[in-house]
Amino acid sequence: MAQRIEPPDSLDDFPTPPWATRALIEIVLKRYSLCDLTCLEPACGAGHMAKTLQEYFREVISSDIYDYGFGRQSDFLADKYTKEQLNWIITNPPFRLAEEFVLRALQIASTGVAIFARTVFIESIGRYENLFQRFPPTIVAQFTERVPLVKGRLDRKATTATGYCWLVWKKGARKKPPELLWIPPCRRKLERFSDYELI
Repeated sequence: MAQRIEPPDSLDDFPTPPWATRALIEIVLKRYSLCDLTCLEPACGAGHMAKTLQEYFREVISSDIYDYGFGRQSDFLADKYTKEQLNWIITNPPFRLAEEFVLRALQIASTGVAIFARTVFIESIGRYENLFQRFPPTIVAQFTERVPLVKGRLDRKATTATGYCWLVWKKGARKKPPELLWIPPCRRKLERFSDYELI
């Protein structure tokens, strides 16, 4: 099996299709009210996820370490944030930095953290010891249909053999084994042609 390995200095820019972000809100987080809350997307790239989150949150703050022409340029892992300054932090972080992004986000968000990641992210002894053993996610939501990601752009016709999931940490939730749920096929329902227009 071929593996995607990005060079150490890669920006790891693989935009999340908006329908996959809508799946988080409309399926995974459907029992939570978000319309009066704030959200930070700290790896916003060209804004595909952030613009989708704006459909659901009162305010979405967008930033990225590189200037893609959307949001402010900012290093999430180095910038100063007030503890619990924001309600949610939702992002598709660079895979090699995802663990650090989660640990940082858990210090900042008052309500919850969600990351879109390759399903293999839940593997590895290191992540288990550094993250999951101490801070198990509240929800692991596995996509049942493939979510195609393409480096540097959205592509409605792309395909993939890679599995993706949403990992959610709900602040204040009683520590217990994560709830495992499957995101049913939903692309047809949640995708819009306008998602692929240049933004």
